[in-house]
Amino acid sequence: MRFIFRLASFGALCVAVIAATMDSIASVSASQFVVTPLRLAWVEIAPASLVGFRAFVETKIGASAWRMFDAWFLPQPAFAVLLGLALLLWMVGYKKPSPAGRFAA
Repeated sequence: MRFIFRLASFGALCVAVIAATMDSIASVSASQFVVTPLRLAWVEIAPASLVGFRAFVETKIGASAWRMFDAWFLPQPAFAVLLGLALLLWMVGYKKPSPAGRFAA
């Protein structure tokens, strides 16, 4: 199970680096700081999944939870959200080193 979380963390990290690279290229070409919000990135990649996720959240948690998610989480920069997700997934999949050492039985 730890492997799956670490693999998902690696995938989120890769997508975050791609999003940050795209933002930096857009910033250089526009000669000003450009950041892509998570909503715009999600709509460009898979708009049907955003609609499905909205329906899931509204039915399982409630409409107020979706409004809070929509107002606070979706306007955040896509690369920052993905970096945070990668960190959380890595922390879930992390294995503490043995206190006895590497070659302990």
